Amino acid sequence: MSIGTSRSPGVQDILCTRADHGALGDLGDGLGIHPDDLPDGLVVADESGQVICFNAAAARITAVHASDALGAPLEHALPLEDLEGRRWWQLTDPYGGLATRFAQPERNLLLPGGREVLVSARYVRTAPTGPVRRVVVSIRDTEARRRTERSHAELIATVAHELRSPLTSVKGFTATLLAKWERFTDDQKKLMLETVDADANRVTRLIAELLDISRIDSGRLELRRQPVDIGAAVGRHIQAHVASGQDADRFLVRIQRPLPDCWADPDKIDQVLSNLLENAVRHGEGTVTIDVAASSSPREQGGAETAVTVSDEGSGIPEESMGRVFTRFWRGSKRGGTGLGLYIVKGIVEAHGGTITVGRAPGGGAQFRFTLPVGTPAYLL
Repeated sequence: MSIGTSRSPGVQDILCTRADHGALGDLGDGLGIHPDDLPDGLVVADESGQVICFNAAAARITAVHASDALGAPLEHALPLEDLEGRRWWQLTDPYGGLATRFAQPERNLLLPGGREVLVSARYVRTAPTGPVRRVVVSIRDTEARRRTERSHAELIATVAHELRSPLTSVKGFTATLLAKWERFTDDQKKLMLETVDADANRVTRLIAELLDISRIDSGRLELRRQPVDIGAAVGRHIQAHVASGQDADRFLVRIQRPLPDCWADPDKIDQVLSNLLENAVRHGEGTVTIDVAASSSPREQGGAETAVTVSDEGSGIPEESMGRVFTRFWRGSKRGGTGLGLYIVKGIVEAHGGTITVGRAPGGGAQFRFTLPVGTPAYLL
């Protein structure tokens, strides 16, 4: 920010005198940025160490009123301590310390009462080794970072738990086969190898889920768009469920043709359909209904979409859980699973520019509806 890096005395004078009146001032382009518009806490001290700016975010984070902080010494307005209990401003000594120091990197510090905050500072000097004219301090709440860290810890714990069971099985069966191969019949060997193969597939799926989550979170999910026949894709997945033992009469497919051309990543759409149908079969009851139809886009006037709705019967999803369905680790029941599938489904649909919602089905069960924009991608026009 210009307030921390500018070397123009004129601009600095404007900024700091206006800070006394609660405004950051004009940066030369007429924007007139106000300190209270900043998302992070901003505290500015003058050459004597007195606070001349204390914005609303700083007051919220520190629980100190701006009226109490303005005019007070910086170390009194912000009585920060490091994690070892040492007074931070006495330790760093911004006004009397090294003349070559111009900043303090972001680090975790403690407010009175033990609340943890992220603090960084910039020392504004008139010359590279001149006296400090301003100390500009940025304060950020650590709650968002703590939530991220907790989420990562939960992810690691979940992955470790999910990997342990199949890997234990793989290790046990392979060790047994290697040690006692001649003692087993061909049928016994086949059963063990089929179990090893199924557990290896389970590990592969889990690793694929982790890679998808990483790409979704970082915005690097790659899509290889091509024409996709949604109706045919639904039919393939239903045939797979029937081949695995499900009753064909449990599925009802309704396709309203003609459908508009849909350009999407076929592998990713298969992943979405697989998750939604598996959830309906595993957690729902009665008939699983899949509706595919054209839809108009409420976001783009005259725009067309393909809408796919998957409904089941039974108790459905409790109302209080509707808002958490697409979050990490949400499980509709205790019947296994990592709780990552619907989070990935939402990421894939949104990466295509579509939307996904959950609600109550007419038959009382859960109803998932996702839409995909249609038409030829711009790069092919």
